[in-house]
Amino acid sequence: MSRIGKRPVSIPAGIEVKADGAILSFKKGNVEKTLDTKGLVDFSVEGDQVTFSPKNDDRSSRAFWGTFRALSQNIIVGLTDGYQKQLEINGVGYRAAVKGNTLELQLGFSHPINYAFPKDVQISVEKNVVTIKGNDKQVIGQIAAEIRSFRPPEPYKGKGVKYTDETIIRKAGKTAGK
Repeated sequence: MSRIGKRPVSIPAGIEVKADGAILSFKKGNVEKTLDTKGLVDFSVEGDQVTFSPKNDDRSSRAFWGTFRALSQNIIVGLTDGYQKQLEINGVGYRAAVKGNTLELQLGFSHPINYAFPKDVQISVEKNVVTIKGNDKQVIGQIAAEIRSFRPPEPYKGKGVKYTDETIIRKAGKTAGK
């Protein structure tokens, strides 16, 4: 039994949830997100709650039970509060700037890196902290991971792009002999 799948997802005021076959659609204002369960789980929308249950007793149906419940919860949190990731840029001459829908990064290479991001994502830069905001958890995490992959933090001087809550285990460099 899935402990996560058993819990119902509560629907806050202002969000409309519609069931159409195997597709759940969530709408708040003019933003609409859909979740396609592909017929792997059963769900029901009753009042201000969505409940999920496995379609049958096989292993894959039980596995998807908790997954689709968590995905629907993420959609609701994204529509109400939104998601945010922060990256910190460390290094001499390392900087970032937002120009329209492009994040321009200077990370010690011979050329700047121009990263185009989607229109529904907001990126802001303040000193050496890049803040990524949006309503889709997966997209925000993917963008943050891609930006971090341009120059991951190195363990000797700590230069690179890291998450603000990430700790880098530092290594001692070479020491002089006798």
